[in-house]
Amino acid sequence: MSDTAAGPVGERVFVDKQSPKAYHALVETAEAVRATAADAGLDRMLVELINLRVSQINGCAYCLNVHTRAALRAGETTQRLGVLAAWRDTEVFTARERAALTLAEATTEPANAVLQESAYDAARRLLSDDEISAVIWVAITINAFNRVSVMSKHPVRAIPQQ
Repeated sequence: MSDTAAGPVGERVFVDKQSPKAYHALVETAEAVRATAADAGLDRMLVELINLRVSQINGCAYCLNVHTRAALRAGETTQRLGVLAAWRDTEVFTARERAALTLAEATTEPANAVLQESAYDAARRLLSDDEISAVIWVAITINAFNRVSVMSKHPVRAIPQQ
């Protein structure tokens, strides 16, 4: 079958494999964003919380799997990971983390102007310009990876317990 022929109905194209140059550019962007976040003083746990919260909103099982493991490696607790989807109803996140999560959610849902304004106001009170920029870039980047994985239907397989 040629590249122009239609594939089997119901089968997904792994766009990262089909278009490796584009995917590699996204990976390079992610590496630059990771460095930007570190330079801004965002710790790895906060970056992973942002990655996870955005992936929850987008329903990306693959990225949730990857970033849960990364958050645990960075020292995040199972309690905080377990309540992240309802973070507003807890007292386990700091004011700075809450501001970053709100800003990441607003970045993920940019058409919600009310959320965007309140998120930016909260971020302005608690985060530096460098931190605000880094949070937004982290959210933009994980949103892109979420779309790659969701549209490709990247599988999540069980990991054997050790």
